[in-house]
Amino acid sequence: MVAWLAILWVSRQELNGGREGLGSEGFACWHRFITWASGWLGDPFRTFSGLVSTALNGIDKMKNSFDQTDAAYCIAVAKTFPDVPHYLQANYWWAYIHPHAVTFFERQWLVNLILWGNYKRLCNAVLNDYGHNLMGRTLQIACAYGDLTPRLAQRIAPDGLLEIVDILPIQLENLSGKLPQDLPIKLHCMDSAALAFPDASFDRALLFFLLHEQPQEVREKTLAEALRVIRPGGTLTIVDYAPPGRLNPLRYFWMPVLDRLEPFARDLFTEEIGTWLPKSIGFATVSDRRFFGGMYQMLTLKVAEEEKIGIAGSK
Repeated sequence: MVAWLAILWVSRQELNGGREGLGSEGFACWHRFITWASGWLGDPFRTFSGLVSTALNGIDKMKNSFDQTDAAYCIAVAKTFPDVPHYLQANYWWAYIHPHAVTFFERQWLVNLILWGNYKRLCNAVLNDYGHNLMGRTLQIACAYGDLTPRLAQRIAPDGLLEIVDILPIQLENLSGKLPQDLPIKLHCMDSAALAFPDASFDRALLFFLLHEQPQEVREKTLAEALRVIRPGGTLTIVDYAPPGRLNPLRYFWMPVLDRLEPFARDLFTEEIGTWLPKSIGFATVSDRRFFGGMYQMLTLKVAEEEKIGIAGSK
């Protein structure tokens, strides 16, 4: 746990460079800690610290090539696309917008580490729920690091269609490099809070760890738009953080870390997703599964066949 926190904190500090970077002294102190812990904890820690050192070396190389001109690249490109929201530029440039950050975080083991070893488990939960040979149109709202989308693409029926939207061109470009060219897939540069699709266009939609990265007003619009574009009888699957159980130590330990790295995630640690679901669209809760001591959730909603008010959490 300590090593994982250090990776995230160090990566954030290093990517911030001149603003609040670790500097040479901080970096040296971190390596001294690794050396000490390796001697004290033995082989298991030395094995893990090798992964940590690899990550830190990558961050160090990125730091030398980073500057604010590069960081603004995707924002400049966005002039011909939907505007990149200020909250995204201010809080997540280090994770999604900067070209070198995309290269750094597109590592399966790192994505799994960020989710405390639960990435594959959560992906499997989604894919097992969807099954194989998905007919009709499937919408993934926002790209995701790791192999979720390529695996989802393999589940699409020959006459089906997978469509992915993201507001960042660099994320769509990164995703296109992971997808097979012979499958029915479309990528759209589009704001999740203002989807340019007609009502009832899709049979199912997926939100995979997007909501915790959005401020409340954007989160509410994203959920409303997702439900709007799903046909009656279709489903919306949401995978994200959830309020951890009282006996989960991360309930008290992880929130300060999220406050530092992901300022909007606290909402999902303290409130249920039903808080932000629209009251004007009828839906029912199909399932609400919790993982890792309640820290993660997979919520599946079914859009009502007839117009009626849905209540989150109803069975």
